[in-house]
Amino acid sequence: MTKGGMESVEVFTTEGKGRGLKAQKEFLPGDVIFAEPAYAAVVFDSLTHVICHTCFKRQERLHRCGQCKFAYYCDRTCQRAAWLNHKNECSAIKRHGKAPSENIRLAARILWKMEREGSGLSEGCLVSIDELQNHVDSFGEEEKKELRADVESFLEFWPPHCQQFGMQLISHIFGVISCNGFTLSDQRGLQAVGVGIFPNLCQANHDCWPNCTVVFNNGNHEAVRSMFHTQMRIELRALSKISPGDELTVSYVDFLSLSEERRKQLKKQYYFDCTCEHCKKQLKDDLMLAVKAGESKPSADTVKEVIQFSKDTLEKINKARMEGQYHEVVKLCRECLKKQEPVLGDTNIYLLRILSIASEVLSYLQMFEEAADYAKRMVDGYLKIYHPNNAQLGMAVMRAGVTHWHAGLIEAGHGLICKAYAILLITHGPSHPITKDLEVMRVQTEMELRMFQQNEFMYYKMREAALKNQKIQVMPEPSNENAPSLFHKKE
Repeated sequence: MTKGGMESVEVFTTEGKGRGLKAQKEFLPGDVIFAEPAYAAVVFDSLTHVICHTCFKRQERLHRCGQCKFAYYCDRTCQRAAWLNHKNECSAIKRHGKAPSENIRLAARILWKMEREGSGLSEGCLVSIDELQNHVDSFGEEEKKELRADVESFLEFWPPHCQQFGMQLISHIFGVISCNGFTLSDQRGLQAVGVGIFPNLCQANHDCWPNCTVVFNNGNHEAVRSMFHTQMRIELRALSKISPGDELTVSYVDFLSLSEERRKQLKKQYYFDCTCEHCKKQLKDDLMLAVKAGESKPSADTVKEVIQFSKDTLEKINKARMEGQYHEVVKLCRECLKKQEPVLGDTNIYLLRILSIASEVLSYLQMFEEAADYAKRMVDGYLKIYHPNNAQLGMAVMRAGVTHWHAGLIEAGHGLICKAYAILLITHGPSHPITKDLEVMRVQTEMELRMFQQNEFMYYKMREAALKNQKIQVMPEPSNENAPSLFHKKE
């Protein structure tokens, strides 16, 4: 079953997992298996005035829709591109007096599209919206209450002159949004800024060690040569060699958790029991729980005590970060590392979590040498745990490379930036803004490295002068959010 640009994949049904996607031809790491525009997408409520409602890029100055005063756009190009999807929304917001929440707006956009095109297969879609999973039957009491409130708000917002849909279909749409909404990120890929529905992507099943990754591409409306290059879309990219007939899988959760924790999260958020090989065989769990090797191996009680101390410290750290108390965060990290280092192995996830926070916050405070030391240890641990072509690994290696550059450790910095570039070429592709930024850093650090190797003294003199007009930015303020997860699900 293939349709419009989706010839390289087919939908099939598996026992126990329902529908899935299969490759129809061979793919190599970094190949785009398919690109898919959103069926419907909206910006998060909290960011509606700083993110373009068409391409989801973060911009300094945005144009506001003169009619509803709610939607914002980069420029006239984005505003014109949005009109088909915004027209009904625009008049409904004016009639209603205010814009409803993101869930209501997304459901309304989906139903207006169904009103325009019918509920059958859309161009390029392998399945219709009607056929997507909604898991409403699996909802707990709290979720059912939220669903009823959403349906009620939707009915207040939905204009009387538009096609009136039955309660069952409206509930189905909210169920689809709840378990199939895909997180959209800004052009740097670092912050979740919206949610969209991509029917083809929804068919890809989960695996904790997947053969594909998903990247959101904001498009480029200046490259008018082809719609494919200009349109906001998601891309399904191969992470390893895929043969015809292989199932295409993606990971719905970050791998850096014990198999039992991942399974709990998947059951709670997506209503299925993960039976992937990594969960069944608890692969890598031993690394994530590693303790110090050697003659004086710590006792089970000591390990238990240190892990509990780490969990308590992580809670205190979150509180201090929320309040912007970054020096307090550093103090807590140092205390925790002192307790962890004699007991936990270098791939233990509790040690890695503290190293990650410490390196990020110290970089922000411009204490780069200490930050670089922690970042190096974090990356060494990650490399033993993550799939070699994992996007989160690539981003972590990139941050570590920039931290080393700031610390004046040009050889290690350049090496890490090259490593990150190799990973992100596969996960994000050469035209993604992050990869392009990384290419600029790679060229710059390569040039600096050559200079350093020729004359160390001169290099440091020139570096001192150049830092006053530096190209590689000081680290952004530490974020309390994790990297955007694949599917958008309210916790």
